[in-house]
Amino acid sequence: MSVQERKERDRAERERLIVATARELAEQQGWDAVTTRRLAERIEYSQPVLYSHFRGKREIIGAVALQGSTEMAAMVRAATAGANGPRARVYALARAYLDFAARNPAVYDAIFQLDGGLAYAQEETPEPLKDAFAALLECLGEVAGDGVAPGLFTEVFWASLHGVATLTRSGRLPPQDTEARVRLLVDRLPVHAAERELNGET
Repeated sequence: MSVQERKERDRAERERLIVATARELAEQQGWDAVTTRRLAERIEYSQPVLYSHFRGKREIIGAVALQGSTEMAAMVRAATAGANGPRARVYALARAYLDFAARNPAVYDAIFQLDGGLAYAQEETPEPLKDAFAALLECLGEVAGDGVAPGLFTEVFWASLHGVATLTRSGRLPPQDTEARVRLLVDRLPVHAAERELNGET
């Protein structure tokens, strides 16, 4: 390994450590607790070293958002891969999405609530964010219905899941009814001919 390759590897490892430490601290104490000073203390780097990787907290939030988007996309795809039929896949998607939001609240906030300096719904949107939406679209596009743009339907369904996730976490909705909300949402989807045939319906 050349000196340059070793430097690049060491830099990448430092960057991963900074992001992992920021995530851990945010999940434990909230994003207000994440400061460059506290991160530098925890990972035992000087603040100038930290600033050589990220210009500040905003960029760290953005890095966590990109990492979290990749993880969420993988979780959704894994959950829907084994489901039998379009409606079952949507159930699996909804449960996986809400589970990710509940298990990773600080990461979820980095993706959808906080300013990480990332462009959303634009040409320059980073690939991990585009892929997270694509993971939803792959499943929800199947059930959009005739004459409905799959992307638009995915946005509306996603907004519904986001509402359930954030309102439940903030105590505005009782958590014991989450499954009932998912069923209410998914059961309102139109039943397509292919699904009726799969279920043995005429």
